[in-house]
Amino acid sequence: MAFFTPVNQVRLTNVSIVRLKKGGKRFELACYPNKVKSWRDGIEKDIDEVWHSNTVFTNVSKGVAAKKDELKKCFGTEDKNACAMEILKNGEIQVTDKERQQLKEDLLKDIANVVASKCIDPETKRPITVGIVERAMKDIHFSVNEKRSAKQQALEVIRLLKEKIPIERAKMRLKIHMAGKDGSRIKEKLSPLLEVMEKEEHNEEIYEVVCLIDPGNFREIDELVKKTSKNSGTIEVLNLAVTEEGDSKIE
Repeated sequence: MAFFTPVNQVRLTNVSIVRLKKGGKRFELACYPNKVKSWRDGIEKDIDEVWHSNTVFTNVSKGVAAKKDELKKCFGTEDKNACAMEILKNGEIQVTDKERQQLKEDLLKDIANVVASKCIDPETKRPITVGIVERAMKDIHFSVNEKRSAKQQALEVIRLLKEKIPIERAKMRLKIHMAGKDGSRIKEKLSPLLEVMEKEEHNEEIYEVVCLIDPGNFREIDELVKKTSKNSGTIEVLNLAVTEEGDSKIE
């Protein structure tokens, strides 16, 4: 199907339409195929690589562009980029039922891959396979949300799956390095945030720690190191997910 822009009748072919109803009106964007998902997943950062012709429409197929007063009334701004950002974030991709089902299946697989990469069997400390995660997601009747990225939904899935199968977030391995004087001030506050202290070196010159942490504590540790060292300390992620060799025993 071909669409036209209202000013110079530029022919738009092979586009995906993202639609948002707001303030009693319908707004649409003509987007490049597959780019909307990439943008929502945080892979594509440049919005100009996502939407076609830099126009906010009220009807893409008829080439009717939204007027500035309509944008101002419904979005609170005439800035087309700002309006487009909201439409991309909250709008629905217009696809056939068959295409929508395929999108959901692909998104479910993406979520399962993210969960499997972050989690382990708490008994064996071995990775959870993607197949196990997919089956468990279907068993709990998890419904994917096309407006949220796989990474965002993976955290929710992990929480839900803990009630179904033995599963936990794999620990992160960090190396923390700072001046020795800063180490004296941070040790007491840092200790409760660590799961396992694998190595610690502290003298007048340096304070260096290799440790395992719960990934949920990373931001707090990062802020603590920056604040204590006045941004001179460093954190190096040695392993995003620490696991044992082999697969989980979960069936």
